[in-house]
Parts: sequence; structure tokens; C-alpha cells
Amino acid sequence: MKKNIANSLLIACSLLILVSCKARKQVLVTRKADSTAKVNNDVASKLAAIRASQVNFTTFAGRAKTKLSINNNSNDVTLNVRIAKDKKIWVSITAVLGIEAARALITPDSIMIVNRLQGVYIKKPFSYIYTYASKQVNYKTLESLLIGNAVPELVNEQATIVHAEGNTTLSGTLNDLVYKLILGPDNKVTQTNLDNQSQAQSLQVTNNTFIQATNRVLPSQIDIASVVKDKKIQVNLHYTKADFEVEQNYPFSIPDGYEPGK
Repeated sequence: MKKNIANSLLIACSLLILVSCKARKQVLVTRKADSTAKVNNDVASKLAAIRASQVNFTTFAGRAKTKLSINNNSNDVTLNVRIAKDKKIWVSITAVLGIEAARALITPDSIMIVNRLQGVYIKKPFSYIYTYASKQVNYKTLESLLIGNAVPELVNEQATIVHAEGNTTLSGTLNDLVYKLILGPDNKVTQTNLDNQSQAQSLQVTNNTFIQATNRVLPSQIDIASVVKDKKIQVNLHYTKADFEVEQNYPFSIPDGYEPGK
């Protein structure tokens, strides 16, 4: 495993943003429209229905087998993700034999990463993400993508809404960002596309194989493909464990002797 894995994690988290225990059997969900819902093409009603169909939670904990590839340099890792909604995202990344390679803590204001392989740390304001992503990407964007929710800013009254073959497509622009959001008949997100041509940045997130976890429905497979200028990033994330509303902690500290990284 390459020693720059912590920096790779930072880039991947900024665009998405995640071995020892046996995975529980997952309950697959067949996605279909709510038969009790009335068909309503009114824009406000449709947007309200989409918002109501997204996963609502206070805390989330997941474990994901993940392939991380940057410019065709691939690593197979395991990501343990914990989220306190609207407050923090904690990620621990382990390689072979369950050895922790890096740990990250992301808040609406900051990004901190400890690279245990090199003995260095990164401590930056959240705006550091804009080195790799559009300024429309914020903390809520990362939270939404990690659990398969619609990015809140994309579900807006200015979006163009098209219905076809049971799916709904929302498209439009946010300043310099061109977006397209594809939702299934259950209003769950199937694909998110973000494109900033002036900055040579694009992102496609595809959600597959929906499962049930703690009475909620989320994708077990999240595939992320992005281009950031000369960097090509792919993240294939498969949740083997997912729980909502569990009490958890978010341990993070910078060990003595670690040097600041770039």
C-alpha cells in the first residue's frame, strides 16, 4: 500500500468523500414507487416528496470494503465511517491485517488527517477542499453522498424536472456548477452528476444495490468517479455493515512527534 494513502483519502473525501468483524446478512430492497402516494406533477409537491424520501438520521456507523484508485494507482482498503449529522464525519482507513493507515475527522469548519504510515498530519480549514472540488461542495454534500441522499442544494425550485420510465431527473446550474440528479420511482438517488467546466472538475456518483439498515434504505454500493484537472479518482465503496442511531465516539488526536504534512 502506498504511503500517500492519507492524502488520497483527503482527495476522495473532498469529492464524495469510507475487518475484522463478520458482516451481517444484508436485507436487499426492491425499489418501487409508493402505491399510496398520489401522482402530482406540481414542482413544490414533487420536491417535498423527494426531500421526505431521503434518509433522516442522527448518527450513522458503517464499514465498507473499498477500492481507491488515483491515476490508475489502486489500493484495496477498509473504511470505517461514523457520522454525527451536521457535526462531524470520522473515518478510519485500514489496510492488510487490519492495521490502521490513517484517520480523518471532518467538520463543517475543518479537515484533520493523521497519516500513521509516514508519521505526519494534515490540519486545514474546510475550504482546503476547494483545491480539489467546486465551491458548491460543502460538508452537507459529503454527508449526503456517504449515505446515498440527494445533495440538498440540488433539490431546488429552479431545477428542471423531467419524468421518464418511472425515474425523475433534476437538472440545472448552481453558479458555475452544472448538475444532474437521477432518482428512482421511490425518490432514492440513483446517480449524481456535478460538472464545473471552467475548473476542469467533474464528479459522478452512482448508487446501486439498496439495502435496509435500522428501518432505513440506503445503497450498499456507491461508485464514485471524478476528474480534477490532471487527477482521475475512482472510489468503489461497498458497505458490509451499516447502522443508524447507535451511540458512538469519534476519537482523534495527533500523536507526539508527528510532523505537519503538506
